[in-house]
Parts: sequence; C-alpha cells; structure tokens
Amino acid sequence: MIPAKSSFLWFHDTGQKNRRFFLLEKIQSFFKIRERGSSVKTEVLAGLTTFLAMAYILPVNSAMLSQTGMPFGGVFLATALSALIATLIMGLFANYPVALAPGMGVNAFFTFTVVFGYGLSYQAALAAVFISGVLFLIISVSGLRKYVIDAIPDALKIAVGAGIGFFITFIGLTNAGIIVDDGATLVALGDFSNPAVLLGLFGLVVAVALYAAGNKFSIILAIGITTVVGVVLGLLGVEYMPAYSAQGLDGLFSGLSEIGFSFLSGFGDLLASPEAFLIIFTFLFVDFFDTAGTLIGIGKEANLINEEGELEGGNAPLVADSLGTVIGAALGTSTVTSYVESTTGIEQGGRTGLTSVTVALLFVLALLLYPLLSVVNGVVVGFNDFGEAIVYSPVTAMALIMVGALMIGQLKDLDFSDKAAVIPAFFTIVFMILAYSIAEGIAMGFIFYPITMAASKRAKDVHPVMWALLVVFVLRFALEVL
Repeated sequence: MIPAKSSFLWFHDTGQKNRRFFLLEKIQSFFKIRERGSSVKTEVLAGLTTFLAMAYILPVNSAMLSQTGMPFGGVFLATALSALIATLIMGLFANYPVALAPGMGVNAFFTFTVVFGYGLSYQAALAAVFISGVLFLIISVSGLRKYVIDAIPDALKIAVGAGIGFFITFIGLTNAGIIVDDGATLVALGDFSNPAVLLGLFGLVVAVALYAAGNKFSIILAIGITTVVGVVLGLLGVEYMPAYSAQGLDGLFSGLSEIGFSFLSGFGDLLASPEAFLIIFTFLFVDFFDTAGTLIGIGKEANLINEEGELEGGNAPLVADSLGTVIGAALGTSTVTSYVESTTGIEQGGRTGLTSVTVALLFVLALLLYPLLSVVNGVVVGFNDFGEAIVYSPVTAMALIMVGALMIGQLKDLDFSDKAAVIPAFFTIVFMILAYSIAEGIAMGFIFYPITMAASKRAKDVHPVMWALLVVFVLRFALEVL
C-alpha cells in the first residue's frame, strides 16, 4: 500500500507528466511536426541555429539607420520587435521555418539613397516603407502576385539582387575605411596605418576565414571576435578603438518612443518629393522579389513546394512578410523581409513554424544584450575639409561586405548568351554602385531593357508593364533637368 504522502507525490508527478504530454501533443498537432518528418527537439535546435546565423542584424541595422539621426537604442528595439512579431506571424500563421528581420540592402537604400541622397527625413523614408508594405500586402492577397512576377524579366530580378550585393559591399568597404574618397580617382585604398582601418581588415579576414572553413555563424562570430580584440586594444592605449559605455535598457524605450509611428509625420515630406514614386517602387520591388525568391528557395529545401510548383499555404508566407514590413515601419525600422539565413535552420532539420517561433523568442532574450552593444558604434578618426567627422565602423563593416559577397552568387542564373538581357542587367548593377543608389540602378535597368529587346526585334516579348515603367522613368529623369 502506498503511503498517503507518497501517493500524493505520485499522482502529482503523474499529473505533471500528463500535462506535459498533452502540451507536447498540441504543439505536434498544431505545427504538423510529425507530418513533416520532424520533432520538437529538432525544430527548437533549428530555431537556435537560424537565430545565431542572423543575429548580426541587430547591431548592423541599428548602426546603419542611426546614421540618419534615428536613436541607436530605438532602432535596436524596433529591429528586435519587428523581427519578433513578423517571425511569429510566419511561424503561427504560415507554419514556415522562416525567420524575418529588417533586410540588408534595403536598409542601405533607406539610409544612403532616400535620406542622404534625396535629402528626405527618416520619417519620410519610414512612410515610404509603410506604403510599400501595404502595396505588398495587397499584391499578396490578390491575384496581382502572378501578374507582377510575370511582368518583370528574370534578368532584371537577378541583376537587382546581385547589384544590391555589390552596393552594400562598397558601403561596407567605405565604412571600414578600406576604400576612401579621393580627389583624383574618386575612390582609392584607405590609410592602412590607421588602427581603426586595421581592425576592420582584421574583422574581414576573420569573417572570410570562418566562412571559407564552413562555419555557419561566421558573421556573428567575426563581430564578436573583432569587438573583443578592439576593446582590449583600446584598454591598452591604441587609438580609435571601440569602447564600452554603460547604457541601460532605458535607451531602448526612450528611443522607440521617438521613432515609433513617426512615419505618420513623414507623408508630407515624401509626397512632396519628385522621387516619391521611385522610392516606393524600389522598396516594393526589392522586398517583393527578394521575398519571393527566398521563400521559393527555402521551400524547395524544406520540401514545402507542392506538385504545381507553388508554396504550400498559398499566400500565407507572403502575407506574413508584407505584414512584417508594415509593422516594422510603424515601429521605426526599414523593410522587414524573409531571411535566407533560415536555410541554416532547415539544414538542421527545421520544417515547421516551431522553428520560427523559437527564433522569435530568442529575439526577446537578445534585448538583454543591448547594453553590451555600445561597442559597435562607429569611431571618429578625424575631420574632413568641411569640419565633418570621419566615422569608421570597424566592428560591423565586415558584415556588409560578407552579405554583399554572398548576394552576387545570383549572377550564376543570368543567361549571358542573351545580349538584350545582359546589357540592362549590367547597367542595373553598375549604376547602383557608381551612382551610389539602388533606385538609380533599377531605373537604368528598366529603361534599357525594353530598348535592347526592341533593338533585337523582340519587342513583343516585353510585358506592357515594362513599357509603362520605361515611360515613367524617362519622364522622371526629364523632369529633373527641366
């Protein structure tokens, strides 16, 4: 006979086990884990893997957007929250093992083209992101999705993705001081005797070596190693090194209160700009096709493509992505998009939305790291002839360079035997870099594609949307000179 106390403990323990089993069964059923040949443990480990592969976006996006005058802490919190919410939507609504966060490339367009290039406020840039997100949502839930995809030739889709890679690599090189402005040749190699430049070079070497060795977390590890080395050198008296400054979580919430819903005050500035259409179009174009390409690639790897060659779940993944952009703009960050780094989690066996939910929860824990990230802020190494500070970012620059290097791999899918497609693709890429603008590169590519196709007697193969965009972009350039 079991004593009363032991009996109570036995029943209590059994009850806990039953509740855990019931919860586990609920999770298994909701995410269809068994149906997709996975397990809860595999999904959680896959989520951890994906998070570690993309965690670099927290310091990098914060450093990038803070150059526009946005508070670093506010952008950090907006980045984490938008990633959290969008990834939860992807996991719970679409049941996809895909994580989302503010995208690389579009954050560079936000900063260097919209704010610095066109002179708009960051509020106006956020308004453009919000509008593009709403348009993306409309396209996702309607039949416009297939129409839009069919309208844009593959050559230009490939060129835009690869061109953004070249563009953000160039930004990373200049942020590190490896490439500098030069009066005689426009650009030249930087001063390799500068400690900040050497630290940036060190970080790049570490990132390249780790990636070449097959390390899935090469970028985040390189950031961590470079940070430690820089702080130690600074403590030893080396100039221009990153340094820790005590910052509490208050900086996060006060910063978010400044930029949260600030897009509402930016519509006037945006719509008064002659570049408004091009800005919104570029945000929408990059987000839509980057997301579509990423989801299809990930879907194939995770066996989530049906017999018709379409994503399982229909529009749900695209809807989740577009909602992420709308929410991100409201919180105060650039376009939120699906991350190709999600493939690292899929390689670990992730097949369901539980992988995404795990990533989302880890973004919450990442907020506790914020006080340590003061070291990723840029360091002032001098002043130019106009009295403006010269700022290098040796800790995060290598992330831009490496992500850009990985993006140019898309060029392998370009049909180099098709001269009518190769020329506008080349112009798309080269004008992005030399005009220092993703938007200008897209405009040039869209202008020259119908021209080269018509010249090669293939005008009938050009979609009417492309002819309309040709007229729009030509008029846009014409208005600038009138």
